[in-house]
Amino acid sequence: MPVSVMLVFVLPCTVVGAAFAFYFSLMWYCLLREAELQREEKATPEQGLSEAELEKLPKLTGKDLVMEPECAICLEQIKSDQPARLLPGCNHGFHVHCADTWLSRNSVCPVCRIRINPDPLDSENPC
Repeated sequence: MPVSVMLVFVLPCTVVGAAFAFYFSLMWYCLLREAELQREEKATPEQGLSEAELEKLPKLTGKDLVMEPECAICLEQIKSDQPARLLPGCNHGFHVHCADTWLSRNSVCPVCRIRINPDPLDSENPC
């Protein structure tokens, strides 16, 4: 009788303990892997667009913008006579100076973070 009572208590505790040990080791591995990936991302800085690539992006005036006429970079209104830059794929508009400054350092839209592809015929852009 004491052996069966011991099995009733010890066996479930052993199984639950093993499950917790497996769970915690899996979580530890995932946290270490995520930290490693973040270090790799920080080690490789995002390349911006070149001057030639910036010139391929559409330019228009503030009155031609379909979406909100506010530049999300400088937070100023884009007046109807000011030159604006429309990003392909997401159609977000910015002042030309603001967009060119941002895109010369980063190749993603400052609003939605999609990768900007200056060549409209290249199918790599997801949008």
